[in-house]
Amino acid sequence: MKNKKVLVVLGGTSEEREISLDSGRACIKALRKIGYKVSTFDPKKKSYNLISKYKVDLIFNALHGKGGEDGVAQSYFEYLRIPYTHSGVISSYNAMNKLISKEIFKKNKIKSPKYFVLKKEDCNKIKLKTSIKKKKVIFPIVVKPINEGSSIGVKICKNVQDLNKSAKQLFKKYEELIFEPYIGGQEIQAAVINGIPLGAIELEPKRQFYDYKAKYSKAAKTKHIMPANIPKSRYNEVLKIAKRAHNALGCKGITRSDFKFFENKFYLLEINTQPGMTNLSLVPEIAYYKGISFENLVEKILLNAGINR
Repeated sequence: MKNKKVLVVLGGTSEEREISLDSGRACIKALRKIGYKVSTFDPKKKSYNLISKYKVDLIFNALHGKGGEDGVAQSYFEYLRIPYTHSGVISSYNAMNKLISKEIFKKNKIKSPKYFVLKKEDCNKIKLKTSIKKKKVIFPIVVKPINEGSSIGVKICKNVQDLNKSAKQLFKKYEELIFEPYIGGQEIQAAVINGIPLGAIELEPKRQFYDYKAKYSKAAKTKHIMPANIPKSRYNEVLKIAKRAHNALGCKGITRSDFKFFENKFYLLEINTQPGMTNLSLVPEIAYYKGISFENLVEKILLNAGINR
């Protein structure tokens, strides 16, 4: 495998571009260190159609967010018939779309917060009040876009006025929003690699919740507890749920599932098919605890590359 040429796709046009560049650079360094011939490709600067000119054997997808994590990039890789890492077109799209993934969780008896969805043209204070009452969603309420990552656009609202204001603000940019009750308790994130649970980490954000800054800024001082501070039986349970979610969505390679552990129950908030690979990222930290170096982790992800995913 070491004589294979690898194309690391990084950057892109989403709001998570900077994180993708960080992830990509870390993976490039790791792959070169273990002997792979690596070239790079940024879809913000060049068209995907130009990838065929690179004459590579494998693609390492280091994109995050829209365009890279939602089936778009994956559909190009499939069209080019070049084996690529992480999940395929449909599983990426379904995982990124919170509405579809929640329905899949429900079908597979995986507990997730109750929710309702409103379209831009349907949203006003009366409609909000009616939906809250009908769905029995209690404050504080979380409102967010149905297809963003890294907590982009997430707002926690304490009353209808606050919720209406936040929704109006988000509807300037998004066509559809999802509303769900804020779940308290412990923030637990579990990683699965190639269908096998890797471990679960707990986060204690100093901020209101584990938002974009808490995820990617050292200044946010988010406390990482590895392994998660929960009873052993519960730890094993969350790993099993993460594996079930990974399989239910048909994911490949690595995923990270974000949970809240509240009143002795796990609530799955979402599953990430392109988890971060930066020096603050959780999957590398979980892997390191399990004795897997960053280089080894990157290679494990690469060796799972394929097409028809």
